[in-house]
Amino acid sequence: MELGKHIILELYDCDTKKLDDTSFLEQALRDAATSMGATILSSNFHPFAPIGVSGVVIIKESHLTIHTWPEYGYAAIDIFTCGDMDMQVGVDFLKNALSAQRFSYKTLVRGKGINPNS
Repeated sequence: MELGKHIILELYDCDTKKLDDTSFLEQALRDAATSMGATILSSNFHPFAPIGVSGVVIIKESHLTIHTWPEYGYAAIDIFTCGDMDMQVGVDFLKNALSAQRFSYKTLVRGKGINPNS
């Protein structure tokens, strides 16, 4: 049994202007969620001074989050779903949207050790 999948995505050498654009990032994460077939419930994004953004898109199936460091061209992204959807579509969408030159990610299975009979 598993309850969901959680992707830890790191994007490197991204477009620094995009990494500091709160509206752009919110729309990109919302579009990534939609592209995976997720149901968006809400979102909340916050710009930092002097630069950087953190944000979350809450989906019926869990969430997508982002934290950016424009000064390093870096974004840390989590995609967590409890539904049956193609998360790779969301990964590919965000890599392209942020113009990442390099990336890495790992997928974690969440709730794998739960015994449904207990």
